[in-house]
Parts: sequence; C-alpha cells; structure tokens
Amino acid sequence: MVEFALVLPLFLMVLMGVIVLGIVVFYNQQLTNAAREAARYAAIHSATDPFCPVVGHLNPASPPLGYARCDPVDTSWPRMTTFARTKVFGLNAAGVVFSACWSGYQQGGVPDARPPGTYTDVGVYDSTWVPCTIGGSDPTVDPAPIACAPGLTTVDTASNLSEGPGRIVANRVTAYACYQWSPPMAGFLLIPQTVTFRAVISEPIQRQQ
Repeated sequence: MVEFALVLPLFLMVLMGVIVLGIVVFYNQQLTNAAREAARYAAIHSATDPFCPVVGHLNPASPPLGYARCDPVDTSWPRMTTFARTKVFGLNAAGVVFSACWSGYQQGGVPDARPPGTYTDVGVYDSTWVPCTIGGSDPTVDPAPIACAPGLTTVDTASNLSEGPGRIVANRVTAYACYQWSPPMAGFLLIPQTVTFRAVISEPIQRQQ
C-alpha cells in the first residue's frame, strides 16, 4: 500500500501529461488543416470570382464589375468560415475563429513612354512586397499577438487590382484560424486553464483574364 501510494501520483502525472500532449498535437494538426482549407477556399473564390467572391476590406475594382458582395469581411466571411469548419474533426468546430487578409506587390518605377520594341527594358518595374495585417499584426511573421476572437480588424494591401500609379496587385491570401481549449485536469501538473491554438496558412491567387 505504501509503494502504491508513492507510485500512483507519479503514474497519473505521466499518464495525464501524455494524454494532454497528444490532444495538443492533434488539435494543432486539425487547426492547421482548417486554416489551409480556409485559405484555399478564399484563393479559389477570391475577387475575380464573378458569383460570390471572398473579399477583404477593399472592394474589388476590376474585374468583375457589379459583383455580388455575398461573403464580405463585415460578416466575418460566412461562406469561407462555414466551409472551413466542415473540415474540422475532433474539436468543437463552432469554436474555431477564422480571419483572412490579402497582400501583394506594389509596383514602383516610372514606365518608359517610348513605344514597345524601340528600347530595351532595363527593369523599371521594380516591385515592393506589402504585407497585410490581422488585428494589427502580420500573421505570417508572428500570429501570437493576434487575439482569438471574431471580428478582428484586417488591413489588406489590396483585394484586387487597383488602378493608377503605385497600384498594388494582391496575389496572396492569408488565412488565420484560432481555437481556445480548456484542457481536462486544468491546474493539475502545471496544465493551464486555457490553451490557445493558432494556425496561419497563405495561398497564392491565380488570376484568369
């Protein structure tokens, strides 16, 4: 009985630690997959989709014109969110929060006014990468400062092609997914009360002209 009393707490600590660690790894995988599905959905149904584009805080300029704004940021992208939640397994899909932003290259330099073919292009179209932000942070650099809550403020470099000098061509969408989990035996064996999972996936946008 004495040996049992001494060994049982250690055994339970190791057992619970292994179980919680396994759940953490599994949830991380599920959230990463959900973010990947959200980014893929947004990339396929981005601003060039003439039926129901997934758009950011900027309206698409062209193309298309007169598009149906049925999945905008001000409603937290219901279609993108619904689709991504169907890919979640093993955790409460309704508790997974999604957000997205669009980034791209800002074209610099002054185009040569001479007719094409009369000069040699020396690279005056240098471009600068302009990232987007979610909750005030670039999710591709460090998602930790981004809150896990719906309605996060997103700032896109562009949602589509913008006209004029210095225009920004959005060619990448970044999806952010997060989930807050209260582990079993919280407070025991240094297990925190709440664990916040975050995942960030970027997908390129291929445009059809």
